[in-house]
Amino acid sequence: MKAMVLHALRTPLILEERPLPSPAPGEIRLAVAACAVCRTDLHVVDGDLPDPKLPIIPGHEIVGRVDALGDGVTGFRIGERVGVPWLDHTCGHCPYCASGRENLCDEPLFTGYTRDGGFATHADVT
Repeated sequence: MKAMVLHALRTPLILEERPLPSPAPGEIRLAVAACAVCRTDLHVVDGDLPDPKLPIIPGHEIVGRVDALGDGVTGFRIGERVGVPWLDHTCGHCPYCASGRENLCDEPLFTGYTRDGGFATHADVT
């Protein structure tokens, strides 16, 4: 797949050819149709947010079609159009998750910041 990759903060993204990702259990893979540039993506690239996963494929405002399902995935079908938000994953067990306030999760994963995002032809998402 083709991907725009950030290797170091405050440097230009580099176009790379990478292996097509395989979705892990509970994940889906999208063929990315569009991914907007959000101010948060610029904060990641500019180093304004602490400790991003590097190298990282930025981009969290993704729209695409499901083209692969990881083991155990239900509720999605191949070809279905979906959108992907900034908050990719929550732990499901901290006090915030248990009280329905997942946006405050103690162990979150963020698309394009702590896991690869949508500035690519494909993306794995939870």
